[in-house]
Amino acid sequence: MLKRFIRYYRPERKIFVLDMLASLMISMLGLTFPIMTRRMLNTYIPDKNVRMIILAAVIVLVMYAIRAFLQFFIQYEGHMMGTRIQAEMRRDMFDHLETLPYKYYDNHETGKIMSRMTNDLQDISELAHHGPENIIISTITIILSLIYLCTINVWLTLLVFACVPILFLITLMLQKKMRKAFAESRKAIAEINASVESSVQGIRVTKAYNNAAKEREKFEIGNEHYIEARRLGFKAMGQFGASTQFVTNLFNIVVLLGGGLFMYAGKIDFADLSAFFLSVNLFINPVTTLINFMEQYQNGVTGFERFIEILDEKPETDDEEARDAGELLGEIEFQDVSYSFDDKNEVLEHISMKIGRGRKYALVGPSGGGKTTICHLLPHFYDIQEGKILIDGKDIRSYTMESLRRNIGIVQQDIYLFNASVRDNILYGRLDATDEEVIEAAKRANIHDYILQMPQGYDTEIGERGVRLSGGQKQRLSIARVFLKDPAILILDEATSALDNTTELLIQQSLDELCRGRTTIVVAHRLSTIKNADEIAVISRGHIVEQGTHEQLMQKNGEYAALYRLQFRDQDTENPEALSIDIG
Repeated sequence: MLKRFIRYYRPERKIFVLDMLASLMISMLGLTFPIMTRRMLNTYIPDKNVRMIILAAVIVLVMYAIRAFLQFFIQYEGHMMGTRIQAEMRRDMFDHLETLPYKYYDNHETGKIMSRMTNDLQDISELAHHGPENIIISTITIILSLIYLCTINVWLTLLVFACVPILFLITLMLQKKMRKAFAESRKAIAEINASVESSVQGIRVTKAYNNAAKEREKFEIGNEHYIEARRLGFKAMGQFGASTQFVTNLFNIVVLLGGGLFMYAGKIDFADLSAFFLSVNLFINPVTTLINFMEQYQNGVTGFERFIEILDEKPETDDEEARDAGELLGEIEFQDVSYSFDDKNEVLEHISMKIGRGRKYALVGPSGGGKTTICHLLPHFYDIQEGKILIDGKDIRSYTMESLRRNIGIVQQDIYLFNASVRDNILYGRLDATDEEVIEAAKRANIHDYILQMPQGYDTEIGERGVRLSGGQKQRLSIARVFLKDPAILILDEATSALDNTTELLIQQSLDELCRGRTTIVVAHRLSTIKNADEIAVISRGHIVEQGTHEQLMQKNGEYAALYRLQFRDQDTENPEALSIDIG
């Protein structure tokens, strides 16, 4: 872990070295005042040398001015170094998150991921700046101060130094408890962030159902967990701080008692004892700094552990022999495909089907049957456990994921639009498209005229998740995005199920235009939208239970016919027996 942490210092080597040199100079300049004090007490004052007294004061003043400049450099450049390291870590985390498979996001809440990217990295940044400074410089300062104190009185210095092992023993004893407490605090903060994010995103549902009290109750559970976690953390900190403060106070008692006895025995004179009293803080302060640094260290280390947990997540990877797919034709075949999310309960079992180039293939059936999973397997969002999926006669794993997905367009029920302009959201289909191509895509999706009526036209910001648009407008914008992408294969996953009948009819015209000339897989609950599909498969409990055209399936009088008649029972007054068919 240390090696991985140090790697982030490499681009900052120059600033790091200068920061360490500045800190070292500050430590050495800290010796100026006690050294001058000792000389004044031993020499200048007894000799009544006013000139040297004034000169000593001037030297100390100059040294303090230099020290102030160096302190500014450390505070500014040192913190900027920590910020750049934090930015680099955030960049690495974001880049890695972009490579993680669907399964990772199925199991991790967005708010908890955001907590690692913000709170954890902030603490790591502080550790990156202050850690080396505290460890290296404090250690050097302790050594220099010990050498200087030995020049005053060796035995009194050794007496003071004898207290240090006690201090570090207490630190080691309490360190593990502090680390565990801080790790628990981070988990609690992540839970709060996840709760807040969920509540804010669902605020319209909360208001619609008057469930603000329920959301507060859910939030309070996380909040109480945070309070308890922080209580344990502060308890560990309190024990640590009180114990270490007591031991550091022993330094003063040792100096006071030992110095008094040494002076009584004639082992040290008054001037040297006074200088020792002033100089001993040169030794005590860095020791105290190292002890107090443990809190920051624990925060930073637990944050970095959570950071590398994400970096260690296995990313999506292409097969070693995977090649660019180029422009696919769109001939699809599922060969005995099985898949399960948890390696136990299979979502799909031995699915086999063929879809010809340019054909429309519909998937229908009860919710949870596996229709959407089939759609997610085709672009290789998940790895199948058994069987093969072929496109143009080749296993999809032989294509790079980027080139495979370049050939597949997806329109889903839950449309995700970015908090950006209309143009930017359409351009997401193909980032290098021209304005003319964007407009043409919007026209084909039948949304161009509406866009022109918006305040800034194509530059109009649509808000988070397209909140300023209606459901139909969002859907058309997503269709325009796919038009711009112009893929060979199209997946329509419940693309109109959230729309009213009138809007659905209007959107269906755009979808029909989008499907023309493309191999299309349609998932639909409204069977009226897929009557004209070239082939229909009924998916139930992970199996294909029926397959054929609309007419063929109606003649079979099986599950598809039952579903169809159930949906149109209000119009099917001539055949009341259809209502009694068991749909399974």
